[in-house]
Amino acid sequence: MSGAAAHLKIVFSPGRVQLVQDEEEEDMVPAPRVLVTGATGLLGRAVLREFQRAGWSATGTGYRRARPRLLRCDLTDEDAVRGLIQEFKPDVIVHCAAERRPDVVERHTDAAVNLNVHATSTLAKEAALCGCLFIYISTDYVFDGRNPPYGEDDAPNPLNVYGRSKLEGERETLRHCPGAVVLRVPVLFGEVEFVAESAVTSLWLKVESSEDTCTLDHVLQRFPTDVRDVAAVCRKLSQRARQDPSIRGIFHFSAKEQMTKYEMGVAMAQAFHLPSHHLLPLTELPAASAPRPINSQLNCSRLELLDLGVEPRTFSSAIADCLWPFTADKRWRQTVFH
Repeated sequence: MSGAAAHLKIVFSPGRVQLVQDEEEEDMVPAPRVLVTGATGLLGRAVLREFQRAGWSATGTGYRRARPRLLRCDLTDEDAVRGLIQEFKPDVIVHCAAERRPDVVERHTDAAVNLNVHATSTLAKEAALCGCLFIYISTDYVFDGRNPPYGEDDAPNPLNVYGRSKLEGERETLRHCPGAVVLRVPVLFGEVEFVAESAVTSLWLKVESSEDTCTLDHVLQRFPTDVRDVAAVCRKLSQRARQDPSIRGIFHFSAKEQMTKYEMGVAMAQAFHLPSHHLLPLTELPAASAPRPINSQLNCSRLELLDLGVEPRTFSSAIADCLWPFTADKRWRQTVFH
């Protein structure tokens, strides 16, 4: 059947057969196209899923962990990135790919900067050339944590190489693609493939080992945020920004509960009715290769003015959602719910 015939339908009436234009098909608007980088990672998986469920034509990229239905692309290869965007022709790019582990960035600075800065610069240039919306995921670690909460216009002062690389990625984004959106978020957790995939869920290893006492940091203040909520913000920002070009620049999104790692651990134990007496609060700054801000709380008022309707999940319910597959009764749960 030819392309033209595909838009026709057969209508039967008494003594008559007609080929007529299918008005429904004629009126169909192609689904908007979104390209999600880092779609093998914790946030990228959630963002890709959010767009797919909303009916977008969504494609994700990966590299070393690329799997079926994802595009394999080395984002540090400018020609590969250029070819990818020219072929896919996205309406939106959500750039989730990054080296986000501060201690790893300290040890492997060149590779991290290549991904966090140079790859971001290439993507921003190509987004500007193809006229699509570019959303760059950044971090609360661009701030030093000495005077929270931080608004979008407050002066950044990162304490570690990771924060500096993400700040430089922000600047490259807005320099090459002035209509872009920078979305700063705090520490994230969600549906992990292995429990140590997130700095938050990795605490579960200590929570469930109640036979041995262990210490957890009780100094650094964090605002653990579910990736499902960040994904919803990305989608709704995309929809709004495509309609209103004035929506650009820096936005903050964060959950509202302030917690140390010790408080997260206790909350995890409570969520699964486990003991927490073996968890001890460490009230001295933990030793780490990369210094962290004590409290980099984000003021999210600019995003709230858009009234996107995304209310952050509570930590207790969200952490239960993503950790139950790693509990002792996971086989029973999988039998019942799957």
